Amino acid sequence: MRSKLAIGVACAALFVAAVPAWAHHAFSAEFDVKKPIHFTGVITKVELVNPHAWFHVDVKGPDGKVTSWMIEAGTPNVLLRRGFTKNTIPLGTEVVVDGFQAKDGSSKGSGRDITLPDGRKLLIGSEGAGAPDGDNKK
Repeated sequence: MRSKLAIGVACAALFVAAVPAWAHHAFSAEFDVKKPIHFTGVITKVELVNPHAWFHVDVKGPDGKVTSWMIEAGTPNVLLRRGFTKNTIPLGTEVVVDGFQAKDGSSKGSGRDITLPDGRKLLIGSEGAGAPDGDNKK
């Protein structure tokens, strides 16, 4: 009887521990599919770090004010398999970013694509975990 109780408690503990991990990887936990972002800006920093890579982009508004955006991308492993390195997009490159804004309205987003000055569109987004596919971005 005690072993069944111990197994039940252990299973419940594992389930409870798994919920935050799943929520962290769920797109909808942090980003809003109803808040698409599309802007042109300059790459200021590229971080190929776990669990997600980050692209830092400075965007100049119509009033001349610069807003620094943090764009979350897929995992470094996925990006490396797609051919990315830290030097794929040199600092200072003007890019077009498409993705979805954070639910809290901050200058943070989940990136879907980055378009380079030569017109090449690079998929930077995560796949799965509720992230919308390319057909849903606008």
